Amino acid sequence: MKKQLNRRTFGLRVARTGVTLMFAAVLAACANYSGIHSDKALAQPQDYATQQSLPAGEGRWPASDWADQFGDAQLRALLDEALAGSPTLEQARARIAAASAYSETAKAGTLPRVDASYSYTRQRYSENALVPPPYAGSWQSENKGLLSASYDLDLWGKNRAALKSAVSQEQASRADSEAVRLALDTSIARTYNQLARLYALHDIAQNEVDEREKIMRITAGRIANGLDTEVERKTAEADLASSRSALSALDGRIVVTRYQIAALLGKGPDRGLSLARPQLGIGDEVRLPGNLPADLVSRRPDIVAARWRVGAMTHDIKEAKAEFYPDINLSASLGLDAFGFGRLLTAASRTMSAGPAIHLPIFDGGALRAQLKDRYAEFDYAVATYDQTLVTALSEVATNLSQIRSTDAQLVDANVAQDAAHGAQQLALTQYRAGLANQLTVLNAQTNALAADRAVANLKMDRRDQQIALAAALGGGYTDTSADALAAR
Repeated sequence: MKKQLNRRTFGLRVARTGVTLMFAAVLAACANYSGIHSDKALAQPQDYATQQSLPAGEGRWPASDWADQFGDAQLRALLDEALAGSPTLEQARARIAAASAYSETAKAGTLPRVDASYSYTRQRYSENALVPPPYAGSWQSENKGLLSASYDLDLWGKNRAALKSAVSQEQASRADSEAVRLALDTSIARTYNQLARLYALHDIAQNEVDEREKIMRITAGRIANGLDTEVERKTAEADLASSRSALSALDGRIVVTRYQIAALLGKGPDRGLSLARPQLGIGDEVRLPGNLPADLVSRRPDIVAARWRVGAMTHDIKEAKAEFYPDINLSASLGLDAFGFGRLLTAASRTMSAGPAIHLPIFDGGALRAQLKDRYAEFDYAVATYDQTLVTALSEVATNLSQIRSTDAQLVDANVAQDAAHGAQQLALTQYRAGLANQLTVLNAQTNALAADRAVANLKMDRRDQQIALAAALGGGYTDTSADALAAR
């Protein structure tokens, strides 16, 4: 008896060892991903030298209402109007909805599935086939009701990786939507500032027309007194006509800019015609926030979106690797199957089944390896895109800050030049009336004064435009509030 037990035990061990060796042999023969990898990693803000270009300051990050600093209620109303009805934002919201639906589909893949079905079939069975009498050669009605359930064990995490990838893509779409909103807000604010610029230049052009008309009147009086000739009259007339032409051109540019704002709002061109003249102020003092390079990665929506896409590709790689391993799916079904209705609800009509289904890739012609290589290539591309987005963001902040500082320095000299030019203009005009200067001297002085006015106006508008661009470069009030970002902070 003891020998029989020993033999049985030995036989079980041999059988178990044989199954293990066979399973190992099958796995060894399966497709594998050896040699496929990537050495790419996300760049860190501290990897880039920014201490001189982006000195740490005591400023604050822009808030979502950053445009309010200019004190123009109409601008705020325009931004709110664009947020409510812009087709561009509607497109972004549609992409978020699509990504959310995809993540819900991926989540369904991690859960058990239960289905119910019913079928009714009226059929004549052949007298010469597999169905025996008395059903052979007769018409029968078959009723079948079935309740089935299945569950993928997901031993290697393929479905979980697919879900994480889908969630990352959804988060990237949300960040993309914020980037679209910020770009739209920035475009509206900058175009609105351009409208303010054109009105300022229009005022200068109107003043130029007034000054040219004044010279015309003085010239007419000098001609009557024999101090000037028809040459000076024609010169004055030509200058006046040129000034009026420039004024008309600005009128046209103002209308076109109004149309541009209406298009950004997602409205018809008539909406732009109803805009009042901009009343933009100087804005807040420009100071950079502390710890700028490190915090920028969670403040810029385009950087956040790029980072989420790298995360999505990381999970896609895990999903692709899981394809190389056995896939086990458990399924079970319970139902009723009978000819006719009378016996359908009886115990004898029960039908049941249960069991596992195993899929193991052995030879696929390299399809799985090619798929994994593609995932790694997309991962490398996503990493490179993130790195480039970070470099671009740092460059934009540094560039706009440098431009603001340069514009401030130019404005100091431009204001001095403007005061001097207007003083020279008034002196020349006084001397021209008294017959102590000729027309050319007055025109030159007037031209210099108008040029100084335009220079100051353009510098002021440039600075506000750069200030708007800096607020956008700093993220425009966006903050990544996802659980991952909060944990990292």
